[in-house]
Amino acid sequence: MPESLRVMFAKPPPPRPIVAARPNKPARTGAPIAAAGAVMMFGCAAAILVAVTGDPKAGTPTVRLAVAHIGEVSGGPTTWSDVSIPSDPNGPVRTDDVAVDLTTTPETVADAGPMDGQAVITLPGVDGVSHAFSSGGLAQSPIAGLFLQRPGGDLPIIAPDGRTAAMAYARPFTPNGKPRVALVIGGLGLNAKSTRQAIDSLPPEVTLSFAPYADGLQGWIDMARAAGHEVLLETPMEPKDYPENDPGPYTLMADSRADETVHRLEWLLSRATGYFGVTNYLGSKFTASPTAMNTFAGALRSRGLAFIDDGTAARAGGGIPRASADRIIDDQLSADAIDRQFAALETQATRTGRALGSGFAYPVTLEEAAKWASALSAHGFQLAPASAVMVQR
Repeated sequence: MPESLRVMFAKPPPPRPIVAARPNKPARTGAPIAAAGAVMMFGCAAAILVAVTGDPKAGTPTVRLAVAHIGEVSGGPTTWSDVSIPSDPNGPVRTDDVAVDLTTTPETVADAGPMDGQAVITLPGVDGVSHAFSSGGLAQSPIAGLFLQRPGGDLPIIAPDGRTAAMAYARPFTPNGKPRVALVIGGLGLNAKSTRQAIDSLPPEVTLSFAPYADGLQGWIDMARAAGHEVLLETPMEPKDYPENDPGPYTLMADSRADETVHRLEWLLSRATGYFGVTNYLGSKFTASPTAMNTFAGALRSRGLAFIDDGTAARAGGGIPRASADRIIDDQLSADAIDRQFAALETQATRTGRALGSGFAYPVTLEEAAKWASALSAHGFQLAPASAVMVQR
């Protein structure tokens, strides 16, 4: 597909947290007495809160993100290269004046309904249960034994018993004998409206792919998994028209040394947990380099990750769980054109028993995907997660 079609949504502005009102600053006269009184009042309030709610964590600080409206701005960045990231990539993301490390601290995303389109992220020490979607959700990440703690963020590892992220974080699938059709929707996390629409409107069998530079990435992944979606992490790769088309500061370059490729890949992988594999963002030059792809596949293999590409790396192997998209469903941004691509996927599945489509979180793509998926079973096919069409190669 034309590289120019892969345009990212605007980066959301930093959300402003809703914090508890602070007491008025005491006058200088009698400050020690006032401070002592404030401490006593806080202690009493905490005791009452625990007594009433029965939850010793009820007073844990929360950040409320208005996820239904973040990102609905004009004049924002249009590509990953325009997205600002912290000057210290291993440091915490800052949410207004509250330091929130969204790469290493588990977040709980709560039901947005009662709060008029807001999500609640409880920090820290949450109970590990997501309340956004209690039915059919996947296990909260990180799963014990599958990650290595590092100051810059957790990295996936193969567990001592042989379990891998490709196994543990994939959506369970039971075939029913019908041809399988899978769909990956990518470009998520940079625009809150489209991200929330994808999570809410698409069936849980649809695999969702997230940009590593997204603010609040772990929260979005937690929300997607709580809704039942398995998740991929996007890895920016060098396209043939680089640097005119720049996927961002941690792009994997075709001519880089192996250690530099691994270093950049590990930075990307450390942004969050809960993904069963990675997918490419651009990469027509990188995926055409056998040397670069061998290094990339070796790094994924050592960490127990799968690789699903949009069709540009269909010939690549590497001894890892693999799948390549048979169709880009939204090369042409019209409902009719997208519907024709879905029909072609069904034809492919009829012939071979399985098919995989890939698309971007454009509004028309999300709308047509939701309608198509709801009717797929009636057409004689089984909607499957992308992990269910992978092969080891």
